[in-house]
Amino acid sequence: MHLEGTHTLNASPKLIWDMLMDADTLAKVTPAISSLELIEEGKYKAISDVKIGPVKGNFKGSLEVADPVEPEKFTLKMKQNSKIGNVSAEGVISLNPVSKNQTEVVFSGDARLSGTIARTSQRLVSGVAKTLTDQFFESLEQEIQLKKGEEVTQKSFWDRIVQFFKNLFSK
Repeated sequence: MHLEGTHTLNASPKLIWDMLMDADTLAKVTPAISSLELIEEGKYKAISDVKIGPVKGNFKGSLEVADPVEPEKFTLKMKQNSKIGNVSAEGVISLNPVSKNQTEVVFSGDARLSGTIARTSQRLVSGVAKTLTDQFFESLEQEIQLKKGEEVTQKSFWDRIVQFFKNLFSK
């Protein structure tokens, strides 16, 4: 499965870089991550709790920030294993300044699923991936607002429902 897209954030590339390189912030903003533990510079032990349709599992594995070019881009590599299958993903994230306090985040990568999770969830995976990506950026936006001392704007329940259905029926 191929994932790619862009999202503009109201922060400098340096601020976003620092936040994405911080294990606590990264674990907080990444959907499904329940634990992220630094093993060595750029390498983490990751635990995820994932539910895609009727399939639910606890995944354990690694997450690595490779080829960093601060504050411009890095490669994110992930390998996760569980009783219901395995996930392997690799993608490049680029931080492109739009203005002094605005950055376009560009991401492109591939994910491979195997086992029960791949067979059972194949039709749902792209919609779920889009929803998780949107949740990631929404959480990152909120963390940026907190970091800047701004009031955090929460989407209403109905806004989230509308966004969920837009994501579900897009593509």
